[in-house]
Amino acid sequence: MAALKYWVWLSTAIGLTNRSRWLLLEHFSSPEDIYYAEPEQLRLVEGLTASQMESLEHKSLHRAQQILETCAEKDIFVLTAQDAAYPNRLRSIYEAPILLYGRGAMPLFDDEATVAVVGTRSCTPYGIQAAEQLGYEMGRQGAIVVSGLAKGIDAAAHRGALRGGGFVAGVLGCGVDVVYPESSRRLYDDVAATGVLLSEYPPGTPPERSHFPERNRIISGLSLGVVVVEAPERSGALITANTALEQGRDVFAVPGPIYADSSRGCNQLIRDGAGLVMDGWDVLEGYQSRFPHRLHCDKTRLPELPEDGKAPEEEKPAVPVAEEKKLPLLDLRNDTAGLTDDQIRILRILNAQEGKLTDDVAVETDLPVRRVLSALTVLEIDGYIRQQSARRFVRTVELKETEKEG
Repeated sequence: MAALKYWVWLSTAIGLTNRSRWLLLEHFSSPEDIYYAEPEQLRLVEGLTASQMESLEHKSLHRAQQILETCAEKDIFVLTAQDAAYPNRLRSIYEAPILLYGRGAMPLFDDEATVAVVGTRSCTPYGIQAAEQLGYEMGRQGAIVVSGLAKGIDAAAHRGALRGGGFVAGVLGCGVDVVYPESSRRLYDDVAATGVLLSEYPPGTPPERSHFPERNRIISGLSLGVVVVEAPERSGALITANTALEQGRDVFAVPGPIYADSSRGCNQLIRDGAGLVMDGWDVLEGYQSRFPHRLHCDKTRLPELPEDGKAPEEEKPAVPVAEEKKLPLLDLRNDTAGLTDDQIRILRILNAQEGKLTDDVAVETDLPVRRVLSALTVLEIDGYIRQQSARRFVRTVELKETEKEG
């Protein structure tokens, strides 16, 4: 789309703020009109500084073209503020981005119950458990879980939502092609395959300290409410909570021990009026009347991983079956371990010896590829399957069930 290069040019123009870009878009009908505007026309835009008007005199489209070529090469989509899929929730916030880059499938956020889960990177085992459980419950109950893909609470909430079969959105403080931290690569790939990754920064942009507070306004802006799981008194999560309040969003917090430094921020939020959260439905119940077709109460607990079901490292070669110890038993006759019908159907057609490609799994189960990818992600996280090379999957548990596969 030829006009897209003008959006990229405007979004990357040095010296402009998001506020000044919106002022320009309100005065002119499109970025292309801004690009071709004469200096005397630009001076009619109230709120622009002299230096900002000067920056608009740089008309090179070279960088914009390079960015769009990179997006095409890396399968990155570009969403502008004039696109129908651009969320009205986000458009209404102060300093909203005029453009987003993304990987994965962009949902219609305005039609979804979206909840942000945030917290400290230096979290405790209690925080990890709480974030993963809440992510699992809300994903299973029909909400979109959004966070920043940072290590700690963010990553735990995303893992839980993926295990619950939910849709997840990760908002990054770098380009959507940049994995940060590197330890989150597997989670990054899982979110890109079954959810969406979003950023206002062009591909290749490295993470910088100033990017993360800016990213947080998008996390809360996409959401109906923000859940703070664990946060000390000075925490980026509390900045997100304050931003959410300024945007008119709901704020919730998970209580913690009164003497724990890592919970002081959450406890203070509750003292000051934030909603106290003990499970996912504490958050979603208030939104059910607005999204009755999306949300349903399901208080299933996060299932335990099977014995010895810890997924092996991806880089390790598959061990021949003859050298493997006996596989853990999954008895589907008595307990489905919280597995969905799609996950069970996939487990039944996989075996422990020869891996199957994703496309072959989709054909044999007669399921859409997107649902197969989502189910495979959850099964791999839970340790029921293992990924071999070239996206081939094998089962890591032995199934016990009746002959009838209803």
